[in-house]
Amino acid sequence: MRTALFLLLLLALAAVPGSLVPQRSSDPNGVTQYFVDNPDLAPFLDKLQVFDTYSSVWFSAIYLLLFISLIGCILPRTKHHFDAMRAKPPKTPARLSRLAGFTTRDIPAQGDGDERSAASVIDSARAVLKRSRYRTVMFTGSDARTGRETVSVSAERGYLRETGNLVFHASLVGVLAAVAVGGSLGYSGQRVLVEGQTFVNTLLAYDSFNPGRFFSEGELDPYTLTLDSFDATYETESIRAFGQPLDYSANVSTTEGGDDSTGEIKVNSPLKIGGTDVYLLGNGYAPTITVRDPSGAVVYTDSVPFLPQDAALTSLGVIKVPDGLSTQVGLIGFFYPTQAQSDTGAFYSSFPDLEYPVLTLNVYGGDLGLDAGVPTSVYSLDTDTMTQLAGTDSATAALQLQPGQTADLPDGLGTVTFDGVKRFASFDIHHDAAQGWVLAFAILIVAGLLTSLFVPRRRVWVKATERADGSVHVEYAGLARGDDPRLADAVAALAERHAAALGLAPSAAGEPGPDAGAPRSAEGGASRLADGGAPRSATEDEPSGDEPGAGSER
Repeated sequence: MRTALFLLLLLALAAVPGSLVPQRSSDPNGVTQYFVDNPDLAPFLDKLQVFDTYSSVWFSAIYLLLFISLIGCILPRTKHHFDAMRAKPPKTPARLSRLAGFTTRDIPAQGDGDERSAASVIDSARAVLKRSRYRTVMFTGSDARTGRETVSVSAERGYLRETGNLVFHASLVGVLAAVAVGGSLGYSGQRVLVEGQTFVNTLLAYDSFNPGRFFSEGELDPYTLTLDSFDATYETESIRAFGQPLDYSANVSTTEGGDDSTGEIKVNSPLKIGGTDVYLLGNGYAPTITVRDPSGAVVYTDSVPFLPQDAALTSLGVIKVPDGLSTQVGLIGFFYPTQAQSDTGAFYSSFPDLEYPVLTLNVYGGDLGLDAGVPTSVYSLDTDTMTQLAGTDSATAALQLQPGQTADLPDGLGTVTFDGVKRFASFDIHHDAAQGWVLAFAILIVAGLLTSLFVPRRRVWVKATERADGSVHVEYAGLARGDDPRLADAVAALAERHAAALGLAPSAAGEPGPDAGAPRSAEGGASRLADGGAPRSATEDEPSGDEPGAGSER
């Protein structure tokens, strides 16, 4: 168990990188941007599989070791628990006075020569204990001091506590197994949709795709999803939270099996379709750009998603025009939903909604690197082999456009028009065949944990000794198997119920022993000075199978 706890802590530490850097499985655009922002560090982290933390070799190794360790912990404990449930409660200790909640009662004789026997008193106590769901067994013996015959009942309850503990750990293994199976048979993919665009659930339609080890393309259920509109609400009343997002809603139309429907996807409110869950990951703006040659013919037009750079959605995007002009042209654009200007003259966005949208473009001419056949990111532009035609490092200022405006490209290359702005949304499309099992095991984990925390494991004993005058002296005591602060109260309540079952009034109860109410535990109990000051524990008095005076089982 110590090993399992260590591996669980190690697994938690190993998961930390997954929260510090973007992951390819959930945020491929973020990974691309991380490479742009950290060109030296990103390749090193990639070699360590940090961008794929939860599927990395080192994370999987810890995961599998934890799985094996938990199984090695559960199996012997299950056998031990099974044997303990089949075993009978232990024999009554010789001295109950040294256990928790010790109290005594003197049961008077009934009179008319009809003396009450110790056996009948213990039979009554046994019935009371059984009603409280105790497992019981009766013993007979003799009092070591008086030599008189004693009858006792040993009772035990709380096995459900260890059962809950085992259910908790077994369900934890179940969760690990279900996650492993789901990851092997499932898949996840990402797709960015601009308002008006349609996604078809085919392998080629994904922007990025992460299949499980045993995934096959035939598992993709056919359906379509169209982003009709994207609505965002921002805080405008509170100065401290001004511009903070209040709500995001992606309004979509779907077609599955010939049936058309509409739906809404929100943060933490996925759309279920075709055996997949479609989650809303991010959003931003997609300016619509049109490039024409000197004759006015359109050579490029598209709504290009720009990546947000801050909370006010200042966004960065790249437009590549490989054909139609006298040279290949690349445009690096900065989009400001609500343009403002600092004291230094730099532009920034002061509010994330479209209040005063402005687009600026740096223009580059030369080889875009597309003809070499090497894949390149649509979100980055390699300017090492290109010449800046407009922007900071050229004689021509960067182009500045508002929706509907047109500007001339440098060197008579043509014109560029800022037609308007659309919203885009990025979706994570996830299929997990084992998610129902994960939920079931998670519920069992909570149920098992609550059971192991709130069900007490305790033993109680009731011992009766007949006296010469016909009365019966009864002793009650308990022993906790772990922490049980209510054990003394439970013993006192047992004594009260037993007295009521015998027809005695509460006032007829005897006096508690000197140690009544002092909690003891099975691991050592409380010690007191006896026999000349020698400390002894409560468990010393639990007789073994052949202890003299322990009595015989009835």
